Amino acid sequence: MTVNDSRKGAALLYDPLRNKGTAFSAAERAEFGLDGLLPPAMETLDDQADRAYAAFLGYDKPLNRHIYLRQLQDTNEVLFHRLVTQHLEEMLPVVYTPTVGEACRRFSEIYRRPRGLFLSYEDRHRFRDILRNRPHDDVDVIVVTDGQRILGLGDQGVGGMGIPIGKLSLYTAIGGIHPARTLPVLLDAGTDNEELLNNPHYLGRRERRVTGAQYDELVEAFVAAVEAELPGTLLQWEDFATAHARRILSRYQDRLLTFNDDIQGTAAVALAGLTTATRVAGTRLADQRIVILGAGSAAVGVADMIRIALVDDGVPQEEAASRFWFVDVDGLLTGSRDGLTDEQRVYARDDEQESYGLAEVVDRVEPTVLIGLSTAHGAFTEEIVRRMAASCDRPVIFPLSNPTSHAEADPADLVRWTDGKALIATGSPFPPVTVDGRETPVAQANNVYVFPAIGLAVTAARATRVTDRMMVAAARAVGDCAARSAPDDSGAPAPLLPPLGEMRDAAREIAVAAAMAAVEDGVAPKASEEELRAAVEAARWSPQYAR
Repeated sequence: MTVNDSRKGAALLYDPLRNKGTAFSAAERAEFGLDGLLPPAMETLDDQADRAYAAFLGYDKPLNRHIYLRQLQDTNEVLFHRLVTQHLEEMLPVVYTPTVGEACRRFSEIYRRPRGLFLSYEDRHRFRDILRNRPHDDVDVIVVTDGQRILGLGDQGVGGMGIPIGKLSLYTAIGGIHPARTLPVLLDAGTDNEELLNNPHYLGRRERRVTGAQYDELVEAFVAAVEAELPGTLLQWEDFATAHARRILSRYQDRLLTFNDDIQGTAAVALAGLTTATRVAGTRLADQRIVILGAGSAAVGVADMIRIALVDDGVPQEEAASRFWFVDVDGLLTGSRDGLTDEQRVYARDDEQESYGLAEVVDRVEPTVLIGLSTAHGAFTEEIVRRMAASCDRPVIFPLSNPTSHAEADPADLVRWTDGKALIATGSPFPPVTVDGRETPVAQANNVYVFPAIGLAVTAARATRVTDRMMVAAARAVGDCAARSAPDDSGAPAPLLPPLGEMRDAAREIAVAAAMAAVEDGVAPKASEEELRAAVEAARWSPQYAR
């Protein structure tokens, strides 16, 4: 119950999920026995948000602030979202990356109240019945994980539930998806994390992870339950291990309204930052030589998205693939290497017989773009970065690994090693850097630039699939929003991505662009831009008292 009304002499009982309230006069308070239950002095929602913000600031550690916000979300959903939207840039690192990593690691320790749906392997034959008991009938977005590859922290078992909860909070705070129409899901396949298996307080299935056919049966049972109970709901796959992520996406992307944020969302944000960087550098996307450190599903997804954009710009498929050089722990990906996936083989270098390390690849290729998705902290060394800068006027360097402790480089070092020439975006938040005597924010290539807008787009456009062209359209719209947010002072460094604090407004434009691409791809009913814009606006929920 939330007390929330600015009208003098009235009290309000509030349903935080349905955003409805009932005002009570003094006589009604007495008739219904509400005196003593409601305070005599009423606060507006803004007053409550100010009070909650002061309480938030009273916690000095990020994890404690995270716990406070989660408790607030459990007790007053409207106030939680009002607080987060008012202080989005400040609270994003607490609600999500990087603090959510620690919250996942200590999930069983800090657990307070149930939120979301936990589906255990043993119950796989009952998934449809379980899903039928969901708290709200209508669901627009599901985020699901199996907890096996949480950020750069690895297997966190049921602790991975922190990721769907956090992501869906941002679907609401940024995309405007009603919180009652979201559903976080954890597929409990077990865990191979010895620390969790030996922890008497661990809340999950205390067994080794199921693998092979048993694992596939678990995923299929979940998908079948969603198809039966929630057809047309957007299903986002999150933090699945490399061995499963691409395979699951390939299996279901033509069967469901679904996408993988680690593969496609990360890729779209990287493309957005790269598009803006080339604009700032005065070059073309087609002119880039791109070295990527890391060859997992996220890294290959980034290359795939950039390659699609190159082809859209008129570059032939084979030539577009030749613009990439992948390096992993075993060196340069070459065609002679055994064990490559079909997706990796697209980018394997047939013109190279030796598997060089990153430093030698940079020497030989003279890249214009260096992207890190390796979780190898400090892999972009001073020597490597200086070599790159020596052959490139405006090197584009994106250390995208999460959390902060796994970033390939610190932006302040990159600025120093390139004499301020580098165009930088990171995966985790970093403090501002000084460029040419100006304090400059570091662009955070956070997936929040894309996934909330995709949820809003498919909801508004009534799309039946998420296509690659929708993601590319979203990426380009992010770049356009960044260009519009550039400061009037021409001497100030141009931002590679829009300010995070403006993302709720930017999400509207990104959603419209993705919705238009859905119509063009034939996966949404015919509609004009004006109609789609109106549908996007109508679909957005705002954490306000509904008068």
